[in-house]
Amino acid sequence: MSRHPVRLAALALMFAATAPALAQDLPPKAVYEAMLNANRASGWVAFRNYGGNQLVYFTALQTMHCRLSAIRYSINSNALDKTFELVPCNPQMAFAMPPDVKPGQVYLTLAPGTAETVAVQVVWDDGTESDVMVYRPCDNVGEQTCAAVAE
Repeated sequence: MSRHPVRLAALALMFAATAPALAQDLPPKAVYEAMLNANRASGWVAFRNYGGNQLVYFTALQTMHCRLSAIRYSINSNALDKTFELVPCNPQMAFAMPPDVKPGQVYLTLAPGTAETVAVQVVWDDGTESDVMVYRPCDNVGEQTCAAVAE
């Protein structure tokens, strides 16, 4: 049995929502909200130590780009003073990343140990804002990608 049943439920919702996307309509905001909530504990962002750098991935949020107007974040504070660039939306493939996506559109590259925490919030296309979540790197995971809710 999978260790991530909530993610599997979100994926099921995502695939169930592809029919309206093919008809040029985006899936309802509720589908995106369910995906965001499903990833709350496992991380809206994720950390990885790789190639002598600390990477902070925004992949989970980028899959929701068609219903987002902004991804706000901050490193080691709750200021939310930065925005992460959203990839362009193709309504026919509402959850897919563009084929020409660049690394900087998926993750930040930082010096090792720079980000002790990352605070993140999304702004939906209707102007409403999500809760602010704060994540920290997981302990003792080597080069694996992981995030934990900061307490």
